Amino acid sequence: MTEYLAVDGGTIAYEVTGSGPLVVLAHGVGDSRAAYRAVIPPLVAAGYRVAAVDLRGCGESSVGWPAWSRTAVAGDLLAVIRHLGGPAVLVGHSFSGGAATIAAAREPSLVTAVVELAPFTREQSLRPGDLRVRRFRRGMLRLLGASAFGSLSLWRAYLDVAYPGVKPADWTDRLGRIDSLLREPGRMKALQSMSRSAPTDADAQLGDVRCPVLVVMGTLDPDWADPRAEGVAIVDALPTGLGRLEMIEGAGHYPHDQFPDQVVSLMLAFLRSNAARA
Repeated sequence: MTEYLAVDGGTIAYEVTGSGPLVVLAHGVGDSRAAYRAVIPPLVAAGYRVAAVDLRGCGESSVGWPAWSRTAVAGDLLAVIRHLGGPAVLVGHSFSGGAATIAAAREPSLVTAVVELAPFTREQSLRPGDLRVRRFRRGMLRLLGASAFGSLSLWRAYLDVAYPGVKPADWTDRLGRIDSLLREPGRMKALQSMSRSAPTDADAQLGDVRCPVLVVMGTLDPDWADPRAEGVAIVDALPTGLGRLEMIEGAGHYPHDQFPDQVVSLMLAFLRSNAARA
């Protein structure tokens, strides 16, 4: 059942399932909380109360927001955590990985741990040789085209590259739902605005995070020429001992949708180890 939270600038949609310690799931650009449809049931079965959030401008959340930065989205996520009685484990994919970093740095009492899935958390730059990696070159051109022109066909072309090999069993329905949402007034603008928002604000907060962080990257993620190197750089930028990197072989930019069982297994092991440490 969809619930709504009024925050400064609009309304955030979310749904809550299960009982136990709170886990908040935040999706990436051009998506909705449906991205976590395969992750929620096993987390609930493991004893967690799971809140899946539609980012501002996405899913069932309102459109017409004044800002689209990771900092702005971090404020929305913290508002949801407060409303649900936090603290929470905060899970962020792609754009939301950076937002989760900012939220954890700003309100350490509300965020007990962070899981970043294929996160854009650091300031990005091209390195010599990056464009020679065909996977990266194809993904970047489609992503930039979708952002620049608001092209749904280019976004679908990007998703095809972002899900290399393995597609979810409900892939056709998944694409249909994404198409339908992005055709609604204001939804493509949200995709474009978030895509153009640089992760410099998240990069600046990495050193201020005080909770454990799990970074999960796919070996075939087209958003980076070297996904492992990006994951290592995020962990290295965190305070010593807080970050941990896990790679999923064959995964692209959506490891939680391609390989949900592996992602959930990594998450639960991470959460158990940190609960025992606490």
